[in-house]
Amino acid sequence: MYTIEQLNDQLIDLAFSEDIGDGDHTTLCCIPEEAEGSSRLLIKEEGILAGVRIAREIFHRFDPTLKMEVFIEDGAHVKPGDVPFIVSGKIRSLLQTERLMLNVMQRMSGIATITAKYVERLEGTKTRVLDTRKTTPGMRMLEKEAVKIGGGVNHRIGLFDMILLKDNHVDFCGGIDNALNRCAEYQKERGLKLKVEIEVRSFDEIEQVMRNGKADRIMLDNFSVADTRRAVELIAGRFETESSGGITLDTIRDYALCGVDYVSVGALTHSVKGLDISFKSVK
Repeated sequence: MYTIEQLNDQLIDLAFSEDIGDGDHTTLCCIPEEAEGSSRLLIKEEGILAGVRIAREIFHRFDPTLKMEVFIEDGAHVKPGDVPFIVSGKIRSLLQTERLMLNVMQRMSGIATITAKYVERLEGTKTRVLDTRKTTPGMRMLEKEAVKIGGGVNHRIGLFDMILLKDNHVDFCGGIDNALNRCAEYQKERGLKLKVEIEVRSFDEIEQVMRNGKADRIMLDNFSVADTRRAVELIAGRFETESSGGITLDTIRDYALCGVDYVSVGALTHSVKGLDISFKSVK
């Protein structure tokens, strides 16, 4: 298994290879190799800043001689006109790192911004907002980092760090009991102690999970607000609860007021709008 640092390095290398190929001929043809200058990151839209840490890695990995002066860190609320950092060094390096850095920071900041809006709707409740695996291939670690910067909680990183028995698992396995029992046997055989969550679609399935007892969290999939309130009362603290399925900024507080522990929202990462940011030369 790769470390987060190794995955980030692989992503950066692949992105540079994809963008630069055998050379940035536009920059190489008009910028002298020895020319030096500075560029500033310019915020053009209000939101939550995310990606400063990975931007530093991008600049350093491409050209360790680049100098980055940071004024605003990840997690800060930014507005048009703010300048989070200035980077100085070879102009060729500034031009060739610009697009990758902006692509990452615009997306991460967009994710952090929308996450913060969901978190704000939960103020005064015990409910936390979770992300999902509906992420951009190759960018999951960065997108989940952005969710945390925005105040959300990472549900799971992948298929390896938690067991989540969804409707297809249950159906292919022959029902709730079969799925949970096989899960328990599997963990015992391999010496695993992963948290187990199971998705339910009805009150009958909730009853089955409660009788079986071999789960840590029950996911209430596409339950109405009224049914969610009834389900939370039925479960009564015996298991963690999570609401999932089409929950929006307009409805998340209604679900939180039912008493669920978590609400998972795929929209945090799967269809987010990037924050408007630019990288401009300092004259």
